[in-house]
Amino acid sequence: MRDLYFAGSIWCNVDIALRSVETVYRKEIDLLGVSIIEWYMLRALYEQDGMMAGQLARAVGRQITSFTPILDKLEQKGLAKRQQHPTDRRSVKIHLTARGKALEAQVIASAERIEELLRKRIADEEWHGYKNVVENFQVLTPSEIATVV
Repeated sequence: MRDLYFAGSIWCNVDIALRSVETVYRKEIDLLGVSIIEWYMLRALYEQDGMMAGQLARAVGRQITSFTPILDKLEQKGLAKRQQHPTDRRSVKIHLTARGKALEAQVIASAERIEELLRKRIADEEWHGYKNVVENFQVLTPSEIATVV
């Protein structure tokens, strides 16, 4: 096993790992003509079409304040469309277009290929440990974060 960089710095090593894994994702996803974040948005909409914009932003790990340009691109590509919420004029729901729905099989197949490739590198017991670490980092609360600063 290799030593981690900077005495095991979590951020640095997660960032390096993410960039490496991103290369695998890009190779697969670029063939679909979408960015990685658009790919994630499509996957989220395949699970629940018609999500509220804020709900979709959270589902793909983005702040709603920076989400509009990403959503604009997905809409410009004709893969999704905004629709006014029927009872709340301030809210917008995001729906797949026919073109977005037509990509579903390819998007799901690409996800399966990527996961299979990456899973081959990690033993089952290590995979469970990895999932536990990631899940714990994903739910850091503001109060936990405040204690660090």
